[in-house]
Amino acid sequence: MYSNKKLHDIIRSKQVSNYKISYKHHIVFWLIYFVFNTLRWGSYHGDYDYSLKTNLIGFPIHMALSYFNIYYLMPKYVFRRKYAMYTLLLIGSLFFMLFAKYYLTYYLVSTDVWPEGPADHITGITIDYAIQTMLGELYVISFVTAIKITIDWLQEHSKLHELERRQMTTELRFLRSQVSPHFFFNTLNNIYSLTLEKSNQAPEVVLKLSELMRYLLYATKKRKQSLKKEIECIQNYIDLERIRFDDNLKVNVSITGNLEDKEIAPMLLIPLVENSFKHGASKNIGKMNICISTKVVDGFLYFEVTNTKPQEEGKKDKIASRPGGIGLSNVRKRLQLGYAPDEYEFKVDEDKTNFTVSLKLKV
Repeated sequence: MYSNKKLHDIIRSKQVSNYKISYKHHIVFWLIYFVFNTLRWGSYHGDYDYSLKTNLIGFPIHMALSYFNIYYLMPKYVFRRKYAMYTLLLIGSLFFMLFAKYYLTYYLVSTDVWPEGPADHITGITIDYAIQTMLGELYVISFVTAIKITIDWLQEHSKLHELERRQMTTELRFLRSQVSPHFFFNTLNNIYSLTLEKSNQAPEVVLKLSELMRYLLYATKKRKQSLKKEIECIQNYIDLERIRFDDNLKVNVSITGNLEDKEIAPMLLIPLVENSFKHGASKNIGKMNICISTKVVDGFLYFEVTNTKPQEEGKKDKIASRPGGIGLSNVRKRLQLGYAPDEYEFKVDEDKTNFTVSLKLKV
């Protein structure tokens, strides 16, 4: 049995290889082209035997020139911007083709090498014959080259898309890992304070923390998590903070709408709640309020957190009490990486007394 990562890599490699030109593709392409060309010129001349013989001579030349161009001339000269040398060699190969095709047809098929030419044309390699033949050969070379360039572009685009996807996945995992240590650091400080006070609430705090840890261990590994579980995690966090701040903190929580079967990026909302405590309750003197509103309407989550701003005393305190930091910047980054621009709106507003973070998110 393959692991999930290995199975995913196999699937992605097969998707990229879909744009690779195999030997089978070469054979099928030239066979179809050969049959089409034989029938076309056979119908034009009214002589399918003549058309078959001339195409048996012409197609090896078509193939040789086409492959010489896409596998030698272009990589060595065009990609290195040696256009003059490329042009000279291409014209030289066309002249070589012209003489080879004329004399092979003349000696092996018919002395009337150019039956589609003017009725009074002179036998031999004339300017008109040379121009018409070389233009026809350039058409084949251009057609094959266009196919090769298109396939190469699709292959490179697929590789680039896969590289971007892996980079995005790696960055998202990194951002999620940033949330957990930051969150636990604050919570462990709460437990430390309670143990110093020998509070009877310490066991309850540890139990709440264990529930949060269980959520983080399993939820953050997934790209999307149940919105209901995310809200339950937030409620556990609020309960921990209520224990810490006791009667000095008033938290109003409002939840409306149907949370069932709705999904969200894990640990996306908790930094917004944590931010309100970190830059509100932790730096406020006296009573403070935090209002958390969760509403689901028409497939969108409307999540809003409002906290009273800390009392600012002095320039140093003003700088220290500015809301935001790693929490909000982390949320912004995760929204940019995990959601389309039309799937979310993220706003930060403040006045003299309140700081509000609002998030509208498709769920």
